[in-house]
Amino acid sequence: MLRAFPLPQVKSFVAESARKRRPHFVAFAGRTLVGWCDIIEKPRELLAHSGVLGMGVIAAHRGRGIGAALMERTLAAARAKGFTRVELTVRVDNERARRLYEKFGFEVEGRCRRHMRVRGRYYDSYLMALLLGRR
Repeated sequence: MLRAFPLPQVKSFVAESARKRRPHFVAFAGRTLVGWCDIIEKPRELLAHSGVLGMGVIAAHRGRGIGAALMERTLAAARAKGFTRVELTVRVDNERARRLYEKFGFEVEGRCRRHMRVRGRYYDSYLMALLLGRR
């Protein structure tokens, strides 16, 4: 993401996540929100066993274990909720994030060409997935 969503949209999303009991965690430094991690379920019945992970940590707070702590809690909640597959996409040039995901067992399943566009420039992304629990 390039910028935060408007506050009313964030409040609505968080309320929906709570109502649906989605894996959703945040990190604070004092009273400042510095990170988040969530998993949104896939909307179709055939894909209901899987979800999409999103996360972010404010740049000034990276490298302190916040992302790993958020990931650990979120994946534990995903297992408890019965997810058996968690997916994410990460830009190919974001090696730090890819290494974090690999630390938790995510594997690259493919490359999404021209997946993101930032200020008119295209970037490829990796599709990564983690298989949880039963087959």
